[in-house]
Amino acid sequence: MGAKVLRSGEGGRPERATVDSREARPGDLFFGLTGERVDGGEFAQFALDLGAWGVVVTPPHGDQIVAELDRAEATGWVLAVDDPLRALQSLARVWRRELDAGVVGITGSTGKTSVKDITRALLPFRVHASPENFNTEIGLPLAILSAAPETEVMVLEMAMRGVGQITELCEIAEPDVAAITNIGPVHLELLGTIEAIAEAKAEILAGVGDRGHAVVPVDAEALEPHLDDTLLAITFGPGGDVFVLSSERTPSGLEARIGTPAGGGDFAFPFTEQHNLLNATCAVAIGVALEAPVDEMARRAPQVAFSRLRGELLELADDIVLINDCYNANPISMRAALDHLASLERASRKVAVLGGMAELGPEGPVYHREAGAHARQLGIEPVIGVGELARDYAPDYWARDAEAAVAPVSRMLKPGDAVLVKGSRAIELERFTDELLKRRGK
Repeated sequence: MGAKVLRSGEGGRPERATVDSREARPGDLFFGLTGERVDGGEFAQFALDLGAWGVVVTPPHGDQIVAELDRAEATGWVLAVDDPLRALQSLARVWRRELDAGVVGITGSTGKTSVKDITRALLPFRVHASPENFNTEIGLPLAILSAAPETEVMVLEMAMRGVGQITELCEIAEPDVAAITNIGPVHLELLGTIEAIAEAKAEILAGVGDRGHAVVPVDAEALEPHLDDTLLAITFGPGGDVFVLSSERTPSGLEARIGTPAGGGDFAFPFTEQHNLLNATCAVAIGVALEAPVDEMARRAPQVAFSRLRGELLELADDIVLINDCYNANPISMRAALDHLASLERASRKVAVLGGMAELGPEGPVYHREAGAHARQLGIEPVIGVGELARDYAPDYWARDAEAAVAPVSRMLKPGDAVLVKGSRAIELERFTDELLKRRGK
């Protein structure tokens, strides 16, 4: 890390990195990051009091901590650096290299976490994957540093909030396989055009260099200027290298015959969403890039499990099913979620509780109107809008926030209903689902 050792602690090496002093435990290395409002170095002493192996802080904090530790005759390493975040990233890069594991980087406008979850389940290796949304310049190095020494493959999400961020993440993770799930109108408010979004996402292709493979959707025209002969590209989707030959819904999910350049396989997935079947082809393509046997991936397909708030199926009283898909929303994922809701056969009525979709720029109202119209074309009603942006769905009922929606929706629900809950993170619709479960849960 280029750190100066201000104080030596006990022997051995740290077991985990953390940036939250409240979560510090014996064996942890705490990084006191400097933020816009909070200086993490101020909490380093607290981390040591909780038994942390050591702390990485700026020199002024380090000198103060050493003086206090010497007076108390306490233990703990104190390491000083000018920039604790850069030190965290540098340490992660070194650990990635020391592990000598294959690294998969996944980005895209939608589906990153679902593809990560499916990939983690399918790969017949010792796999370490990003927990939850550890996909930023802070979260990604923490994810890498939490990988066990026996890890054979790391599957890492990479978020994009602006030009250059994916490049920064690739410099830390050095991916061998770069996967782009799709390109869509997400972050338009930030980048302006689909082409600019594609250019920012395509930084992951440059990040993989000549070390490995690119996995890209076959129909992503915006990516074509960024694909060249130096990339070993595997495409997925209808007409791609990895594609669904046939599929059939079963009582327990979807059975699909998937073709690949390495042969076909029969997969039994424990989900019914068609968009997740497309995500599964991306995951299989990643496996092909890593030379995972197709039959082994197929055997593991029933083990797929998704992260919380991403299409969870929750059962309420009176045979009501709630699709808890409120982690985030954009025009692509909203349309896919509505299509899935409409496809549920056993539901007597389909109800949609929709929060607004953020960061869509000037065209935001248009995307919301299109989503509301799509819901009605599918026969979904009533549509309940939550939050100011959701007015543009032209909902049957509107609530100002998640809490305000609970009581009216609870009264609206009838036995046998299927309810979709989806919206951008800013709406915090998980508060709605948690309270509805308290009222109408089994």
